[in-house]
Amino acid sequence: MLRLNRFYCELEIIVRILIYGLNYTPELTGIGKYTGELATWLSERGDDIRIVSAPPYYPAWQIGQGFSNWWKYHQESDRLSVYRCPLWVPHKPSGLKRILHLLSFAITSFPVVLWQGLTWKPDLVLLIAPAIACSLGATITANLSGAKSWIHIQDFEVDAAFEMGILANNSLKKIILNGEKWIIQQFELVSTIAAPMQKRLLDKGINHDRLILFPNWVDTESIFPTDSSMRNELGIASEQIVVLYSGNMGKKQGLETVVEAAKNIRNPKVLFILCGDGSSRLELELMAQGLENIRFLPLQPLENLNNLLNLADIHLLPQRADVADLVMPSKLGGILACGGAVIATAHAQTEVANVVNDAGGIVCVPQDVEQLVEKIELLAQNFSDRQTMKIAARNYALKNLSKHQILKNMHEQLLNLCK
Repeated sequence: MLRLNRFYCELEIIVRILIYGLNYTPELTGIGKYTGELATWLSERGDDIRIVSAPPYYPAWQIGQGFSNWWKYHQESDRLSVYRCPLWVPHKPSGLKRILHLLSFAITSFPVVLWQGLTWKPDLVLLIAPAIACSLGATITANLSGAKSWIHIQDFEVDAAFEMGILANNSLKKIILNGEKWIIQQFELVSTIAAPMQKRLLDKGINHDRLILFPNWVDTESIFPTDSSMRNELGIASEQIVVLYSGNMGKKQGLETVVEAAKNIRNPKVLFILCGDGSSRLELELMAQGLENIRFLPLQPLENLNNLLNLADIHLLPQRADVADLVMPSKLGGILACGGAVIATAHAQTEVANVVNDAGGIVCVPQDVEQLVEKIELLAQNFSDRQTMKIAARNYALKNLSKHQILKNMHEQLLNLCK
């Protein structure tokens, strides 16, 4: 099945991998970023990679500038090709709209994935979820082409939708969750990014032998502690304490708590900066009207990410309590890699709380404004504590989140599956 090339007198295994997922670079946050970095790493290693994805739309929920919402082919390099498929993008996503949004991509992308499977003959079909609606197309393609199948779950969008009340029909919940379980069982390998998410898969009846842990990573060479030029660019006084949230502004993050904290903070030197985009941004801006200690910035380009992260004296990692072990915030890796003093909102013993504690950060109860204000004010007035936390965060990232090591381990699993 695998192609063997003689290279410098060594036997090199070249794998054809069809990566199928909703989100892909140049999306700057979340799953698209990781899928893009994975595809690039694999192609630079020597594998042949083809991507079937949508045009970039996240987190702004609108098609990215310079992209059309139509079928399009693009070759990024000799070993990396991208096929974009159209989808419906609701301006204000809700439960039903999200379902239609996912289904639209599953429908438009299915013939492209199937065509690639039948004509290109991949060794592996790798589905990146959330894209459960695409699972049937992925397994059909794998079966007809003789490829192996792997689903990598970045978050449980179905569980989160029900637990957050985005979907609320109990009869529908049982049908959808049983269907999701059956679909996942069709894949030969199932991976996810955190141990509690693995446990949820076991609870769903997925065989332990099929499960592997494939955590998100961070490029510690491009994200590192440094002085940021953004303080001067934004006109922020040297004595001000910058409290930064950067990333998607959606329902999962519970950013209303951050705005309420800005309303209740007593330290006049604290400045909150919320950087990013998403379905809740307009609502948050309306909540923050009249507050002089909070600013909103647009999503920053990738080349400015390290500069942005190093702007913060304190990083915030808020999320709602009801999604604590359904998602693992991708932004945490960048915060730790830049040596960020982080305050996270998470219940004890959740994966987020465990990682933040191990990395020297602070954890407080989700959606508890009073406690969040207390933690921010204590840290804002204690420079030495922040420095100690920053050193611990960077050390944790270097030891546990290395991009090269995580992807190398993943590739070994990939080769074992395809043998």
